Amino acid sequence: MTYRGRVKNGVVVLEGPQVPPEGAPVSVTLLKGRARRSEKGAEREPSLYDRLKPFIGMLDSLPPDFSVNHDHYLYGTPKRK
Repeated sequence: MTYRGRVKNGVVVLEGPQVPPEGAPVSVTLLKGRARRSEKGAEREPSLYDRLKPFIGMLDSLPPDFSVNHDHYLYGTPKRK
């Protein structure tokens, strides 16, 4: 039997009065086509830049060669040139 539904907040919500019995194993197949926007409007997932934006510029007092010699400054290994 085929049940139809939509994903809401990361959970598949079945539509209609019939649902599979509790504990029944199921398989989910995505249907081709565009998903409709939710009532609030579908927002895109934030990019890596958007997620890390609050941290940009926080460490402005690092040595100029920190990107190359971070192991030296963190663990005391010999400096690279």
